[in-house]
Amino acid sequence: MGPIYIGAGGWAYLDTKEKHKLEAYSKKFNFVEVNSTFYTFPKSALVRLWRRRVPSEFVFTVRCHRNLTHKYELRPVDEAFNIFDRMVEICRELKAPILHLQTPHSLEFDGIRARLTRDFFSSTMTKDVRLAWEIRGRVSEEVVRLMEDFEIVQCVDISKEELAVESHMLYTRLFGRGFHTLYQFDDEELKQIEDKAKGYDFKEKFLTFHSLRMYEDAGRLKAHVEEGTFPSLKGPFGVDDLKRALVDAVFPCSKYRLIRDHGWKVVNMSEEMRVHVSKLLGEPHDRVYKNIDELLEEVVKKTH
Repeated sequence: MGPIYIGAGGWAYLDTKEKHKLEAYSKKFNFVEVNSTFYTFPKSALVRLWRRRVPSEFVFTVRCHRNLTHKYELRPVDEAFNIFDRMVEICRELKAPILHLQTPHSLEFDGIRARLTRDFFSSTMTKDVRLAWEIRGRVSEEVVRLMEDFEIVQCVDISKEELAVESHMLYTRLFGRGFHTLYQFDDEELKQIEDKAKGYDFKEKFLTFHSLRMYEDAGRLKAHVEEGTFPSLKGPFGVDDLKRALVDAVFPCSKYRLIRDHGWKVVNMSEEMRVHVSKLLGEPHDRVYKNIDELLEEVVKKTH
């Protein structure tokens, strides 16, 4: 079984007292996906500084700038080739083995567009940098053949999607089942992600979290992969922790709205187990609770 790299989409939001967040991040995880390159073109001096701030075995991957995928739509034009060349240069400066491409829902890669994309990839493939392509829209048969022909890794969120293209490498970006990044993974979901990653016959596996609690989720999965158990949790537990999770809920409020707005959060049930708020609250309905205590009283009766 090949190595598993577990990390998150960037280090900018890491809560740390250390002066340099990237250095602090590299003490917790063995890889990071550079997210900022989707929006900006960092100078080479900054990129080289990133590489120097982390251990030699630390792994970067790089998100390709959105102009290539959203503006020029992977068409074989000079502007697109220039962007691609700069992204590959950044990968090499970081010793990053993967360049991640994300195309939007609006793009359908069949017919003429598929042929143009094939022409683009035929002029850009590199031996030292693999491409991982996250297709937000429909994965057509033309795209599957194209990815197979150029050995491009299909990137999907394995917590809710299945791969359509076989590869020797897994690259998954994990958002969960919430709205955009508004999500937190519970124990069962993290175990399922681990089982899927280990179940595939990949030489390398990259798991990058992008949920709201991405550092916590990635840290807990990394601990489970390495030690076989999740880290022990500190209280409060059960209903007391549910009260903490709902501290920003506005009452009066219906259970339907509570589940919609807060069901994605995770509650500590014991030192070894965490579950979603939605699981504790049960089926949604229109009953309106006057305050948090009225809701908690119902939950206590249901769980005892």
